[in-house]
Amino acid sequence: MNKKIYALLLAQFLSAFADNAILFTVIALVMQSTQLATWYVPALQSVFLISFILFAPWVGLWADKHPKKYILITANLIKAAGAGLLLLNIEPLVAYALVGLGAALYSPAKYGILPELAPKHLLVKANSWIEGSTIFAILLGMMIGAKLADESINLALFTTVILFILSALMSLFLPEHNKLKNQPSASTLKQFYQHLRIFLATTESRFAILNGALFWLAAATLRVILIAWAPLILLTQSASDIAELTLFLAIGIIIGSAIVPKIIPLDAIHLVRYPAAMMGVFILILSLMDTHLEARISLFFIGCAGGMFIVPINAILQDIGQHSIGSGAAVALQNFFQNIAMLIGVGVFTYSSSIAIHPIIAMLSLGLFILISTVLINIKVPKLS
Repeated sequence: MNKKIYALLLAQFLSAFADNAILFTVIALVMQSTQLATWYVPALQSVFLISFILFAPWVGLWADKHPKKYILITANLIKAAGAGLLLLNIEPLVAYALVGLGAALYSPAKYGILPELAPKHLLVKANSWIEGSTIFAILLGMMIGAKLADESINLALFTTVILFILSALMSLFLPEHNKLKNQPSASTLKQFYQHLRIFLATTESRFAILNGALFWLAAATLRVILIAWAPLILLTQSASDIAELTLFLAIGIIIGSAIVPKIIPLDAIHLVRYPAAMMGVFILILSLMDTHLEARISLFFIGCAGGMFIVPINAILQDIGQHSIGSGAAVALQNFFQNIAMLIGVGVFTYSSSIAIHPIIAMLSLGLFILISTVLINIKVPKLS
């Protein structure tokens, strides 16, 4: 393993910390406002996701055409600019969309650089490190960010700007690998379509894309459901209360990410169907809980299953991309499908909220959807080489 992966881990930690601090700052902003409706948080999530979809044809190519360290630096500065706009009281939907653009650019470079730092047989391990670093940052970011935001929105936003800049500085220590050779000369959109056809030509890539989309749809939808469910069922009253509840989800993901390299290697990627199904089961169980202790335990097991589900999926997508269209382009394609799935999930929940569907029904529906989708994915792509 290249020793410079530690610089990536620290840069990712700082950026992910700031990502989640700004998310819970925006949630606190909405909860403290008497003018912003409950649909505003799903709307913010939606504009963030749209950036991933709209810029998918470009961000992967940029990550492969240029040294990824500079892409990471640029992405962090864009996210810092978005946080700065929030600090200047610019419309949150506009400012958070800019943060989304930075995140869309950051993701292909972050995951795309891993095959340059780790050989194939260590990719799952490298991904587990990245996921562990990310979730640890989420733990601290959401807790500290929510508490800061409950005290002072401006202080929380200023802190996120500083953290994004520090992450950009840490990225300077990453290696400067050569750009991807033999880049196609076609237009960007045509290249994106060509990459799409090449990448989805194999059973493994289709299996990974579908499962990755399923995971992120579940994660994004569960997050917005919790924001509606917890105040109603558990009587939570602030962003800090929501953050403390999701702490157990994050701890579970850390543990699941840590143990999965020993259980699901790349040559047994089909085994992710089992943690996927368990994630659906535990979401169903969560929907029946009505105390803080029961909710925390359920969220912990949802996190464990989710960590074991997504880490091998990320690794196989990076490996396939590294040997076909480029790791950055592969991650951009992955983000394209995953964020469409997340947008659909958040959109469906937003609509269900507008027609007064109870959050418990929404959560039950999400758990059933995951179970049914896991079965259908494995029926459609049952054989992996």
